[in-house]
Formats: sequence, C-alpha cells, structure tokens
Amino acid sequence: QEQLVESGGGLAQPGGSLRLSCAASRSIFSTYTMGWFRQAPGNERELVATITNDGSTNYTDSVKGRFTISRDNSKNTVYLQMSSLKPEDTNVYFCNARLIFALGTEDYWGKGTLVTVSS
Repeated sequence: QEQLVESGGGLAQPGGSLRLSCAASRSIFSTYTMGWFRQAPGNERELVATITNDGSTNYTDSVKGRFTISRDNSKNTVYLQMSSLKPEDTNVYFCNARLIFALGTEDYWGKGTLVTVSS
C-alpha cells in the first residue's frame, strides 16, 4: 500500500506556476514532518521545502519567495505551490514524510512526479 501519492507535475513555461499535491495516510500525516525533495538525473536528491505538524516551514534558498509549502490536515495532503518557475526547477519532485527520533530517522517517499520548465 502506497503511503504517499503525488500528483500535479507536468510542463510549465518559465515564469509560470504549478501545484504539486501529496496525499498521505492519516497515521503518517498526523505524526511526520512532510516535505518535498527534487532530483535531476545524475544529481543527489535535494531538499526543497518542509512543513512540520505545527505548520513551521523551511525552504532551500533557491526557491524562497517562489515556492510555498502548505498542508491541509483535513485531507491529509501537503502541497507545493511553485511560481515564477525557472528552467533549473526542472526535476523529478518527491514527496517525503520524515520522523526524527533519538536513534535516527524514518522516511517514506513517494514515487516522484516530473516537473519540466521549458518554453
């Protein structure tokens, strides 16, 4: 059973917008910090944004002011609103759920959704 299901990727023009969605199981969504990562071929997966249960957010510098992460607790869904898109935002975007505890972390990952920014 998939724990995280992403949707919303696709093609956008430079300067355009897209919204990604990630639906999680209730047990995960209520406990884990949710986030988005992205990865281009040959590159390491990098953090884009995270949001905690209490709504605290964190962004990588390259997306600050352009991307917004949010969560709808009634739908167990986290969103990534991407605006002012740039060609370098082209990546596969992965939804992540992370629980940090004393001995380490536990991660769940979605399968990824492709975002292509091109004219």
